[in-house]
Amino acid sequence: MSQRRCRAIARMSLFIALAPAMAPLAAQLPDAAALKDEAFRNIEARADRLGRISDAIFSYSELGFQEVNTARLLTDLLEEEGFLVERGVAGMPTAYRATYGSGSPVIGLMADFDCVPGASQRPGVLSHDPLVEGAPGHGEGHNTNPPTVIGAALAMRDLIDRYGISGTIVLYGGPAEEVVASRGYMVNAGLFEGVDVVMDAHIGTGFGTSFGLNNSAIVSVQWTFEGVQGHAASPWTGKSALDGVEVMNTGMNYLREHLPLDMRFHYVITDGGEQPNVIPAKATVWYYFRQRGYEALVDLLDKARGVASGAAEMTGTTVSERILSGSWPINGNQALAELLQSNVEAVGMPDWSDADVRFAEGFQRAMGKTVTGLPNEVSPIRESRQGSSSSDAGDVTWNVPFARLSFPSQAAGALSNHHWSAAIAVATPMAHKGIVVGAKAFAGTMIDLVTDPARVRIIREDFDRQTEGVTWQTLIPEGAEPPTFLNTEKMARWRPLLEPFHYDPDSPRTLLQEWGIQYPPSGGR
Repeated sequence: MSQRRCRAIARMSLFIALAPAMAPLAAQLPDAAALKDEAFRNIEARADRLGRISDAIFSYSELGFQEVNTARLLTDLLEEEGFLVERGVAGMPTAYRATYGSGSPVIGLMADFDCVPGASQRPGVLSHDPLVEGAPGHGEGHNTNPPTVIGAALAMRDLIDRYGISGTIVLYGGPAEEVVASRGYMVNAGLFEGVDVVMDAHIGTGFGTSFGLNNSAIVSVQWTFEGVQGHAASPWTGKSALDGVEVMNTGMNYLREHLPLDMRFHYVITDGGEQPNVIPAKATVWYYFRQRGYEALVDLLDKARGVASGAAEMTGTTVSERILSGSWPINGNQALAELLQSNVEAVGMPDWSDADVRFAEGFQRAMGKTVTGLPNEVSPIRESRQGSSSSDAGDVTWNVPFARLSFPSQAAGALSNHHWSAAIAVATPMAHKGIVVGAKAFAGTMIDLVTDPARVRIIREDFDRQTEGVTWQTLIPEGAEPPTFLNTEKMARWRPLLEPFHYDPDSPRTLLQEWGIQYPPSGGR
């Protein structure tokens, strides 16, 4: 389906969702403070359920574009709660959009939910203890993101129903963030048109938000070289596609010396042949390129194209290119971030239990890190600085006013992100408490937006100033299809081995109880 056709369908479905409400007000509308108190009680009443949803997603351990069980759990839940759910949006089977309410303002809440390769880990256990050796796992804690936005959305839904409030909630499920591959296609499909603001949830060790440019633009590209198959004992009979890949990689590594210091590129060979005595007729290398801005990134990509072409000429092979995805850097909106931060400060940090603190201290000690326990103060709002990481949420931020909330469901002390140690804390009672305060901060901000329309206008004016003189252009070529083939073979291998560990959120027992895990662990002090 063409991008134009996708946009037309998106506009039509959003128009239907935004039809003016006809029902009379069901009750006298309280002030914002009273509405927030009611929403916060609502979220607290759902706290156990939100934690169970997070733990179920943790147990599924699904890589990007293969989050089948995760997407089914979330979309079925939202549909049962009365949301209009669109599955498989923008050509991605595990992407969704779920809408509730009518009229303005239109508030988007966004969360990703994929995991990372090789990070399988039993939660709450203070040493490497994979559920399945070598399997994927939630080594960045994305399992906690969806219940945080869902908790806020359900609380807002209840207020809309009770008081007849004008406003529309739009939940976005973004798959494959770890391969930076979904939100650019969602933007190009028009899924954010007509939305006033978007707030995004991402797990952290602290509780707060930021604004401004905070990471790098990225483009994800595969080059496939094709040659002539032959017997490796008679190499003159063939032309090695793998030689083309290796010459390209060598050329890129020599080029690296002459590139700006803020540039990054990394690669893996995804197809290097079948066996040593057969000259590969086909080989593929997959690159990420990162730069601070669009123009510099396109320049870097053009240089890489020249190297690929030269490698093909040197090895007598041919080469083709496929851009899988791309995104601009995240550009957080200051006015929206300040409003979100005011609600973070009003909500405050979770009421950590002694068990939570003992767990965090034991975790930090086991990882050989400074023992700091858990924070008791929210993080101050800050203006971001551009780093070398990237997110596919970047394209959203140049089209709609955007703020990202970091909520405290991770304990400080992991050896690295994308690592088994980063999966230890994210399906424990302390992680569940972070979800609850994150949901409250989102709900409070939504209430401010629906009760004071001037805030939406102020945010939009700030966004217009923020993007003045900038013309956003997608990095994804016209007609490109999402790379939903990614991770298919990997999950076909790992899913049957992980299925015995799948957690049913309706279980009478918690995840830790089902898996026989003590919290806090005995080494927690």
